[in-house]
Amino acid sequence: MNELVAAYWPAMVAALVLGLLLAWYLFHASRKTSVTGTGGDVLDEGAAPAARNRALIDAPPAAATLDTPVIVPTPAGLAGTGVAVAAAAKSDAVGAGTGDAQADDLARLKGVGPKLVAMLHQLGVTSFDQIADWDDAEIDRIDAELGRFAGRIRRDDWVGQAKLLGTGDAAAYAARFGNVT
Repeated sequence: MNELVAAYWPAMVAALVLGLLLAWYLFHASRKTSVTGTGGDVLDEGAAPAARNRALIDAPPAAATLDTPVIVPTPAGLAGTGVAVAAAAKSDAVGAGTGDAQADDLARLKGVGPKLVAMLHQLGVTSFDQIADWDDAEIDRIDAELGRFAGRIRRDDWVGQAKLLGTGDAAAYAARFGNVT
């Protein structure tokens, strides 16, 4: 048998290499991704907008729908919360507190951004006095509605901030929480 291998080893190596090349071709080289179809993409030059976006494109701006009063349901037992009117929401959305004495710029509270302001307005909370009047039960009720922002009320001491901002004591606020934004 050794003589057979010694005599035909070049043919055996060639057969092995040929087998490996054939296997590579069958399993790898024949797998090519190809794009089929002639349909264009909405990102192509000169293409029309996607049909799914047509409703968003044709819809009136959201601010235009704030002209009619909207009554926001208020959870029972929340002291200082009441019915929010669209005018208060509109003044806060455009430039918080620009003409409505009832609505305060809640974004002045440390840890409260535009999303939290919108969530608080949906819950009927529009002023520092409302937040300053919260007790533990009311904080828990509001906190449960804040979703991923839960825990911020106590962590950032919104009640303490609201008391100082509601009274207009900027010096005490700055000493305790930093500069008023």
